[in-house]
Amino acid sequence: MWSPIILLVTASQLVSGICECGYAITDIESRQPIFFTDYLETDFTRLPTISQNNDWVRQQFTVSAEDGRGDYGKAFKPENIRTRMAELKDRPDEDAGLHLLVGSVIDDDGAISGSELDTRRQDLHWGSFRAGMKLTPTNGTCAAFFWYFNDTQEIDIEFLSREFDHDEGIYPVNLVVQSKQSLEAGYDASKTGTYKRVNLDFDPTDAFHEYRFDYTPNRVLFYADSKLMARMEGENMPSAGGHLILQHWSNGNPWWSGGPPFENATVTIPNTRRV
Repeated sequence: MWSPIILLVTASQLVSGICECGYAITDIESRQPIFFTDYLETDFTRLPTISQNNDWVRQQFTVSAEDGRGDYGKAFKPENIRTRMAELKDRPDEDAGLHLLVGSVIDDDGAISGSELDTRRQDLHWGSFRAGMKLTPTNGTCAAFFWYFNDTQEIDIEFLSREFDHDEGIYPVNLVVQSKQSLEAGYDASKTGTYKRVNLDFDPTDAFHEYRFDYTPNRVLFYADSKLMARMEGENMPSAGGHLILQHWSNGNPWWSGGPPFENATVTIPNTRRV
């Protein structure tokens, strides 16, 4: 059953074995429990406005076309982030939750407006990070759910709506760990072995699905609806604490986001499931 929350199960330290210290996941290799001693959860479907939540901060900044390696700039605007409350608590509402908007109009500064929401906490370390998302079917945007410390310690789940082919049932997701090696390769993680493009076995624009990554020492595991999509491990994995980012944007880069979209595009983030 879906639970209408964003759940970030985190720990400054990992605890193996049996204890009453928090949430647990099962290690896929040893089959032993790993316990996380801290958590953060948000039910966006119960928030009249995002400003009433103290765990997340709407971002406002611009990225030039040159810095963003796109045809246009990116203008992240707080007003593009809204919440819609569920009308009835126990009845599914396909539009309830957090809405991240990308605009279809290029502004006078040559930028496309987008959305970014960050956790206020900057010390999220080892953890199991999960979000429910329903993606936009509108061509020309990048939706991202990722953890960030700096440009060489970053864990990304990214969706490019231009890659979705509804007729052929092709729905890729891009899984990335940025590292010092990817920096040396011009931020092209595909040249370092820490990039994988996986085709989902469902339409991510049709309903809500859970996306998850487990960040533990020297290893990152990526999941969709509890199904393992990819494993990345070794010395290129992050080692610091950072923060979580929910993002939706477009800058016209034909090799990545594409766009701008022909109409306003929205990603909805109402829920997640915890194990």
